Formats: sequence, structure tokens, C-alpha cells
Amino acid sequence: MKTQICSYSIVVMLCLGLCMTGCKRNGSKKTQENEVTFDSITVDKTVHLLDSLQNPNCNLKIKFTYPTQIPDEKLLKSVQQQFIVKCFGEAYGSLSPQEAIVKYTNDYLSEYKALEDDFKKELEAAEGPINSWFSYYEYSENEIVYNRNNLLSYVVRVENYTGGAHGSHTLTNQTIDLKTGKPLAEEDIFIEDYQDELAKILVEEIASQNSKTDAKELENIGFFSIDEIYSNKNFYVDEKGLVYTFNEYEIAAYAVGAITVQLPFERISHLLRKESPIASLAF
Repeated sequence: MKTQICSYSIVVMLCLGLCMTGCKRNGSKKTQENEVTFDSITVDKTVHLLDSLQNPNCNLKIKFTYPTQIPDEKLLKSVQQQFIVKCFGEAYGSLSPQEAIVKYTNDYLSEYKALEDDFKKELEAAEGPINSWFSYYEYSENEIVYNRNNLLSYVVRVENYTGGAHGSHTLTNQTIDLKTGKPLAEEDIFIEDYQDELAKILVEEIASQNSKTDAKELENIGFFSIDEIYSNKNFYVDEKGLVYTFNEYEIAAYAVGAITVQLPFERISHLLRKESPIASLAF
């Protein structure tokens, strides 16, 4: 009897040990930090037309976060370039982060100063203040939202005003696969012919976020035709799933604002490729 009890205890302990080892392995796999170091550059500059404090001005604010260290130097350059292009555009992609910031700032302020001739004419013809139409601003920043498991996700937020009734707000998402150095695309993670089913899930999640049991009711609160809502591929990956952003006027009126939709892995698991770069998070 003692031998049986002892053997049983050993079996139980072995099972518990294997279970704990397995849990630890899976847990560490899902929380493995990437070896990436970041730094940031900030800009806050204001210039006035005709260099007079009484005249309209433009204000440029930038907070640019970028990687400074990745074990693979070639990968670092590639990732830095993608950050620069997403934040400032293709024209700045060949520059270093510091050079890109300086050139973008100078270009933006120079373009604003180019309005001075038009401002002079408006000033001469105006019977009242015209400051609001010549007062510009642009605020931009990028935020690292996920940096684990060889995936690096970030969001670029831009708010600007160049005259008119109101400013604009844009959010651009990206996830980079640090194993390849390439941006993660839907085709990398979804099975074939996923588009219609993904669109259905997006609409259902948007309806749920707005407390609508019938998705068609979204059209009563400023959304355009729900039958035309499909993925815009503006997504990033985090530990919970995929996050999509639809910007102003994409699927709804300006007053609705940007729409951010979290799709949990369990909601879209049937659409995901088992060998995809996000498989360790989803399955």
C-alpha cells in the first residue's frame, strides 16, 4: 500500500511539474519583450506671417518616437525608415530620424510662409479680421502600443488645420514583423477569401460598441451604408487581437469621429492562418 501511495504521489508531482513547465513556457512566449530601444525627438515651433506677432501664425508640434537599437543593424535601418515614412512621408524615407525631423519642420514652416503674398492681398481687401483663415497648426505623435514576440506595433496620430470649418484628425496603424523587417499585412495572417467574413465581424463589433442590436441602426447615428463597410487594412496587433481604425469620413460622418474597433483573437480565430506571425498569440 505504501508503495502504491508513493508511486501515485510521484505521478501527480510529475504531472503538476509538466503542467507548470508548460504554462510557464507558454506564458513566457506570450510576454517575451523585443530587444528594441527607443528615443524621441520633440518639436514645438511657431512662426507668424510677415514676422509680426499681430498676424496669424502656424504652430507645429511633433513628438517622434523611433527605435535606436535592434540587435540586427540592417533591421534597425529598415525599421527606422518605416517609422519615418509613416510619420512624415516617402520624401523623407532616405534620411536619418534627426535629418527627417529638421527637413520636415523646415518644409512645413516654409510652405506656411509662402502664404504671405496672399495674406497681404487679403489684408488690403478685408473689412474685418481674417486671422482664423490663415492660422494653421499641425500636431503629430507616434505611440508604441505593442513590442513583444517579434512584433512591433505603433500608431501615428496627426491633427491639423489649414483653414476651413474644422481641422482633421488621422490615425495610421502599423505592425512590423521583426523576423522579416516587413510590415504585417492582412494576407500574412488571414486565410484565403477572408474579406466578407471579416467585414461582417467588423460591422457587428462596431454595432456592439454603439449599443446597437441591429447593425442597420448605425446608419441612424451618422454611419454610411453598413453594406459598404469593409476592412481598410489600417490595423495593428496587440496581446488581445487586432485593432482597426477607420478615420473621419471613411465609414461615418465627421461628427462621429474616428472609429477604433478591437477584434479579439477568439472572435477571428477561424480566419487566422495557423502558421502566421501572430499564431503564438492567437492559438
